[in-house]
Amino acid sequence: MTGVDPLGLVTAARAGGYAVGAFNMHNPETTQALIQAAQRADAPVFLQVGRAIVPHMGLRAAYEMTRRELDESGLAAPIHLDHGTYDEVFDAIKLGFDSIMFDGAHLDFEENIRVTAEVVKVAHAFGIPVEAELGRIPDASESIPWEEYYTKVDEAERFVAETGVDLLAISAGVMHGVTGIEPQPLDIERIRQIRDAVGIPLVLHGASGVPADQLHAAIEAGVHKLNADTDLRHAFRRGIEDVWSRGDRQFEEAMAEGRERMIEATVQKMREYGCAGRAGRAAPAPDEAVLV
Repeated sequence: MTGVDPLGLVTAARAGGYAVGAFNMHNPETTQALIQAAQRADAPVFLQVGRAIVPHMGLRAAYEMTRRELDESGLAAPIHLDHGTYDEVFDAIKLGFDSIMFDGAHLDFEENIRVTAEVVKVAHAFGIPVEAELGRIPDASESIPWEEYYTKVDEAERFVAETGVDLLAISAGVMHGVTGIEPQPLDIERIRQIRDAVGIPLVLHGASGVPADQLHAAIEAGVHKLNADTDLRHAFRRGIEDVWSRGDRQFEEAMAEGRERMIEATVQKMREYGCAGRAGRAAPAPDEAVLV
């Protein structure tokens, strides 16, 4: 573990009226990009081991890579398991992850409650906070039946009460990935209602491509952890393609340019989320937190 309190980062964001950025890495260069962006922006950050890297590298190797890059950088940041399966959650606890997300959104509601509560019980015994998801986040598409995906307020209230999760990822108009069409406006009123019903910080996955004014409204309504990946991957890719468009170049030169582009894009996200300049601010004690 890194010694950073992941829940404390989100508690501080809640008190300060901003959101902490949570971003996925895919190799050493993208891991370095996220770390260097946090250092440049003086921002808290969640380094996320997600669904793309685990099949490619394996959970242990992905964690060890991230751990190594963090140790060499001197940055203090939590390593977070994103969209973990049941088995991966327990492997992550053994490896030393600082926080985990168990994704039981594919289960029926009652089973999601039962399994998530089991995960929470074990994780909390090791002092590890748990994020869970309720509602479903669709892949980017031009036609999505949104009412089938949105998180229901009454279900969110019961889910949090019976599982004891620390953070709740909700569906309120976000997608995984980015399309070329006008994005779906976030259901800000739904976010407010869920916040009031559950009493814990909320998370939005799929923040890539969402206009800044929508994100600011979501933060004001109760979202204090924002996950994004696609925009940053695209920035990395543009750097590589720009180098190779100039003719034969060393692979390392292209990767270095991709890393720099991703740093710049990540710093911009941190500014949009309001977490730039917040790394040195301690999380308040529970009775000092301002609930927004």
